[in-house]
Amino acid sequence: MQKEIIVASSLCVRFNNQTVLDDVSFKVHEGEVFALLGGNGAGKSTTLKTFLGTVLPVSGNASILDMSVTDEIDSIRRKVAYLPESVTLYGHLSGIENIEYFLSLAQITCSTKAIEEALKRVALQENAWHRAMSNYSKGMRQKVAIALALLRNAPVLFLDEPTSGLDPNAIDEFNQLIATLAAEGTTVFMVTHDVYGACQIAHRIGLLDNGKIVGMFERGESSHIDTESVHSAFSARNKR
Repeated sequence: MQKEIIVASSLCVRFNNQTVLDDVSFKVHEGEVFALLGGNGAGKSTTLKTFLGTVLPVSGNASILDMSVTDEIDSIRRKVAYLPESVTLYGHLSGIENIEYFLSLAQITCSTKAIEEALKRVALQENAWHRAMSNYSKGMRQKVAIALALLRNAPVLFLDEPTSGLDPNAIDEFNQLIATLAAEGTTVFMVTHDVYGACQIAHRIGLLDNGKIVGMFERGESSHIDTESVHSAFSARNKR
């Protein structure tokens, strides 16, 4: 039986008496890539922020690794890595220097060799390792951030619109890296409005509309989720 890593149970969030998440429930298992898909204002970012502990639910529960987001957020943050849509790293520092700095903040000591091995694993070209990050593309910055997550041994990875602004080659590289991490046991939760990308990378997709889960799609025996089925459901919701 697969271990449940991320769990939302009847999650409800309100802002200024407006319901943003309404009875949202789902489970994400160990080694699974789960995509929360929805248009603007569907509640994707609010769901993500709830799991990251920056938004509190008015009812229901959210948990990660059997720890309550409401009561144990400090412990949770030591176990998860978050990749925002725009990765915030220091442009005047190199990729290696950024990793060394953020590891030091987390009181983690890694050898230069271990950092180099992590950068090789995420396929960041060696000639960029010691270059200022102000010269990095978005895809290169993402690779540094994922290398940092690997060095922190984070078993859970949260992604916010991870392929937005990437060129097709960078998207393919990113998807391959996430698939590898999932196969090795990392649990990946991503929010996106990219139907095609979600279908290619996710094991399951939850369709969110007006704060409610209105559809759930999974790969089954196929190598990816059927794009036409998801696109039809997504478009129907966004044309109303």
